[in-house]
Amino acid sequence: MGLTLVLPDMQVPECSMRMIPSFGVALAAACILAPQVQAQTNRFDGNWSVEVVTEQGACDRAYRYAVIVQNGRARYGGPENFNVNGQVSPNGSVSASISRGQDRANVSGRLSGPAGRGTWSTAGGRVCSGYWNAERRG
Repeated sequence: MGLTLVLPDMQVPECSMRMIPSFGVALAAACILAPQVQAQTNRFDGNWSVEVVTEQGACDRAYRYAVIVQNGRARYGGPENFNVNGQVSPNGSVSASISRGQDRANVSGRLSGPAGRGTWSTAGGRVCSGYWNAERRG
């Protein structure tokens, strides 16, 4: 005989089942916790100003990029012809690339609250590396 879990009348986003068999308890827990995970993923969403500084190599000394994080995905937010493609994990870990034409830099680091920092290095072409700092702008 299966155990049945009866949920009280409450809003459960994307899960509208009222009675769930015992093997579905895990599914119910996932449905109830999903909004919390999504909220955590989005806590770094917003506009960021990112300063990229060269420490080694013949690349330009510094750049400043407008970056938009939306649903944990990073993209370029300015008018120039740069491509920013990356991911910000729920714990703030950053993994991204910045490219313009054939120049490309791989970026890693961490966001924490209204700021972040990390390192970068080029991939192919000119050999350069350095660090970056980020500030939340909205």
